[in-house]
Amino acid sequence: MEILQFMASNWRLILSLGGEHLAIVAVAVGAAILTGVPIGIAITQNRVAANAILYIASIVVTIPSIALFGLMIPIMSRFGHGIGYVPAVIAILLYSQLPIIRNTYTAITNIDPAYREAARGMGMSSLQRLIRVEIPIAVPVIMAGVRTAVVMNIGVAAIAAYIGAGGLGVLISRGISQTDPRQLVTGAVAVSLLAILADYALLWLQRRLTPPGLVQ
Repeated sequence: MEILQFMASNWRLILSLGGEHLAIVAVAVGAAILTGVPIGIAITQNRVAANAILYIASIVVTIPSIALFGLMIPIMSRFGHGIGYVPAVIAILLYSQLPIIRNTYTAITNIDPAYREAARGMGMSSLQRLIRVEIPIAVPVIMAGVRTAVVMNIGVAAIAAYIGAGGLGVLISRGISQTDPRQLVTGAVAVSLLAILADYALLWLQRRLTPPGLVQ
């Protein structure tokens, strides 16, 4: 009951922190899409490069989030952004690379060769085939990678509160430091709900972007 009362009396703060949280993840994953999708497409041309890049991206994901945020502090301090929003976005961008690059690579490499042959027979160039045929077919798998990155990093972004980036992690960190279960539970529930809502929103977007003939 106390937790519900806390939520009701602090809903404006929860919404404000939720907006900060979502902004961090949205900017980071948006940047990861702009970099990860082209990389995923490019490495389909070279198996050795693909293995190397996917291996490096896998290593980044194995680094504990609190350690990666900590590493950002001395690196970004040289540019005047040792703590706060910027290092949090960069860390989450790095965490987002693996699912986006891997899913893009998998989606493009697994396209039925018959589609490429049909496009080639229609006189399309390689770039035209990529834009008009391959990417539309690959959209569901690429979006699945984006959804994975968003849901995963909404949780990771809660740690960003420890480097002054704000977000719902503020409630969790305060709850721990002040031994206040109301803030701790509120922060945890809010992060979970945000992840669920974001996943459903991206699922809707995925269905909208998928060509009608591929919708199941």
